[in-house]
Amino acid sequence: MLWKLLMRSQPCRLCSFRKMLSAPQYRPFLVSFTYTTDNQSNKENERTVEKLYKLSVDIRKIRRLKGWVLLEDETYVEEIANILQQLGAEETAIASILERCPEAIICSPTAINIQRELWQLVCKNEEELVRLIEQFPESFFTIKDQENQRLNVQFFKELGLKNVVISRFLTTASNIFHNPIEKNKQMIKILQESYLNLGGSEANMKVWLLKLLSQNPFILLNSSAAIKETLEFLQEQSFTNFEILQLLSKLKGFFFQLCPRSIQKSISFSKNAFKCTDHDLKQLILKCPALLYYSVPVLEERIQGLLKEGISIAQIRETPMVLELMPHIVQYRIRKLNSLGYRIRDGHLANLNGTKKEFEANFGKIQAKKGRPLFNPVAPLNIEE
Repeated sequence: MLWKLLMRSQPCRLCSFRKMLSAPQYRPFLVSFTYTTDNQSNKENERTVEKLYKLSVDIRKIRRLKGWVLLEDETYVEEIANILQQLGAEETAIASILERCPEAIICSPTAINIQRELWQLVCKNEEELVRLIEQFPESFFTIKDQENQRLNVQFFKELGLKNVVISRFLTTASNIFHNPIEKNKQMIKILQESYLNLGGSEANMKVWLLKLLSQNPFILLNSSAAIKETLEFLQEQSFTNFEILQLLSKLKGFFFQLCPRSIQKSISFSKNAFKCTDHDLKQLILKCPALLYYSVPVLEERIQGLLKEGISIAQIRETPMVLELMPHIVQYRIRKLNSLGYRIRDGHLANLNGTKKEFEANFGKIQAKKGRPLFNPVAPLNIEE
């Protein structure tokens, strides 16, 4: 849950990554072709449209979303469909893929076959590959830096990342494969050095690194200077190396996507809101690293939301992890607890805290306890003879 909340809240380097990943799906981003709008190209390619109709593709969807694909003189509708059929894709799946990613028909069959071989390096079988293409067609049909992608796949394998993790990277974090291989190697080396400099052991370094990459592969999009800057800033804030290592582990690699200016603003706001000393604030941050990560507007909104529900600053200080919850989730959980007669403002916030699964488990225990009759072990039993 934490990483989802963090992704929504950080306004610094992380935002730039999110913008890059969610960029509009226009043609130049996906393939290396140029798109012209001269008079001749304004007319749809009738052969392309006819071939798509034969595959039961909804042409209206393509016209509405990416009509420029239908203007291309050279397309490979049948060839791309045949490649997908050879992999075992059904007709309905092929139609769905081409509707959602019509750019596929302007990719050369040669490039797609190379892409297929590349993805098969990390897929158990063709069935799994087809499933990934169905779920993430744009990732598969993004034809760019194929040799560089292959080198990066091999590098990640050599690091010890499992195929299932690498395939997840290919579908949801494809930008890291467009990094030059030397750039990724350099970043891995810096992460390893940082871990050891913070007191991590050589024996645990590989496990730590693989876990970090699995949780947040976008860390490879950072610069070495940014990582060093963040570490030095926290050391200046009197965090020990061991404490920084704790924060790094709890923030799952998003730690390196923080910028000192944002951290300083969040620290200053939290110190003022909780009326605490530097030492006390540091303890709060170690309990809830999100205090470093969330922007001031987010922190302010969440604290005010808790106060409106009758929760005190003292209660929040005791259980700061409650700040990881969005206001509407807090309201929902408080209403559920109130339905059992549990007054959150008079008690501990532990029952309000946690993931959805943890909260439901605690709620079930409270509910069962409420419905259980009191039993006095020394009271006489009335037994009829």
